[in-house]
Amino acid sequence: MTKLMIVDDEKNIRLGLKTMIEREFSEEFELITAAQGAEALELYRAEGAEIVVTDIRMPIMDGITLIERLASEPLPNAQAGKPLVIILSGYEDFEYAKAAIRYQAVDYLLKPIRRDELFGALRKCKDTLTKRSQIAEQLSVTESYRQQVQSGILLALLLMNDFEEEEMKLWSAEIGFERYTSPFSVAVLTYIYEDGSRMKKDELKSLAEHMYESIDGQLNACLLDREGRVVLVGGPQSKFAELSNLAAEKELDGLLIGISKEGSRLEELAECYRQAVESLSYTFVFPKTRLIWFKELPAERPRYTVPKEDIRKLGNILGTNQDKDIGLLLHEIFRIDQLAGLDIDYLSAVSKRINEQVLDEVFRMYGEASVEVIKLYRKVGDLFNFRHFHDYFRSLEQLLFSLNEYIKEIRSAHSENGDMKDAVDYIENNYHRPLNMAIVSNYVSLNYSYFSEAFKAYTGESFVTYLKKVRIRKAKELIGTGSLKLSEISAAVGFENTRHFSRVFKELEGISPFEYRGKLFVGNERFGNREVPEDE
Repeated sequence: MTKLMIVDDEKNIRLGLKTMIEREFSEEFELITAAQGAEALELYRAEGAEIVVTDIRMPIMDGITLIERLASEPLPNAQAGKPLVIILSGYEDFEYAKAAIRYQAVDYLLKPIRRDELFGALRKCKDTLTKRSQIAEQLSVTESYRQQVQSGILLALLLMNDFEEEEMKLWSAEIGFERYTSPFSVAVLTYIYEDGSRMKKDELKSLAEHMYESIDGQLNACLLDREGRVVLVGGPQSKFAELSNLAAEKELDGLLIGISKEGSRLEELAECYRQAVESLSYTFVFPKTRLIWFKELPAERPRYTVPKEDIRKLGNILGTNQDKDIGLLLHEIFRIDQLAGLDIDYLSAVSKRINEQVLDEVFRMYGEASVEVIKLYRKVGDLFNFRHFHDYFRSLEQLLFSLNEYIKEIRSAHSENGDMKDAVDYIENNYHRPLNMAIVSNYVSLNYSYFSEAFKAYTGESFVTYLKKVRIRKAKELIGTGSLKLSEISAAVGFENTRHFSRVFKELEGISPFEYRGKLFVGNERFGNREVPEDE
């Protein structure tokens, strides 16, 4: 939608113009208004406008001064042109007309404003904006294609090891290498937020370019590598230090930078890129370091094998009462006391082994834990989901402690379920005896109150309800035999008297045991004319 600003010190005229335009150009313009030039200029700076319709004579700042100031204002973006101006005046003054010509106003309209003249001027503005947009789009596409070709060639150069002389000459010309700063350096940048997520690659590229240009660095190339990191080629090296300092000033703590040694030949570009990537990887080890120079990295780092036995031990102690040993063993496995001198590959290999040998195995054996634990598990699964190693280590430690408690709960629940199964079996075998919860809880050696809660959780019913259902189920089986009186059945399933038996039976079945028996044997040829046992 095109933004149009109406500037006039007379409120009725402002609102009248606004209403006329809204009716004729429904939903084509976003309309804003101002009462004089100074207010309009502030609005333009804050919100921008593609078309300005302004009166000439106004207090504080008149229309001529306004269009003079608009002509000198910086463009809102690289593709936007100056706002198109339509001048309104209540006077046929040649000086006003000259000003309109000088500042290339689209039209000069005399008051009272005729609708057809105003609408014609606005349509002319719309046509001009459309053509301007088309030209800008064509230029953008052409420039974008050129940059894509250059970036593609440069990315290929960064990844190559062997160079043919003829190819090198051709590619040197394609990327304009003769114009590169000499000596040049390669910087590789990424942005990792505190939660481990990364800035979108296009946003990062735009941020890096803008910041580097703001410190007057010589930027020969800016592109994205295959991992979505930003690669800057330029110099001098001191500018990259300024870039890091600027990030600190702006509190862009997640901007991490690795810098190569200096190079001067195109053949050195690939090696400089590898150096910058390696430098960037070591920002992971040092939590307060935003920038690392390759020249400051040690030439040799000790190589350690992954401590598979210690990792196996770590998995074994989960779910036991050796909580303190988890943290101590984790420190030993990752060699925390030697962290600054460790190779990144060692940390990555240890992390991978813990994932496979400990974490994956826990979930394979015990199933999924809480949603929070699962989220943490997925994040910890990749070492580089974190800004720094210490963030990863704390999260891994937290996950292991959570899994330790989770396994304890699973094992405890398994033990409790065994107790409840024994309790249910005892009821099934002794329902005919005088039973209560105290007798059964003692049988399985559990506290009375705890047993009550555990039994309900296991069976879904209270102890009393469950016992009633077992006894009535057994009573129905005995009624079906047709050989016992109801009083005999009542005693056989553990009720103290027939009245209590009848009340519970009707409570659970909806009919009395007498009615149930009658319903069961009506028309049953098996009994012929023989009467079923009479009740006492």
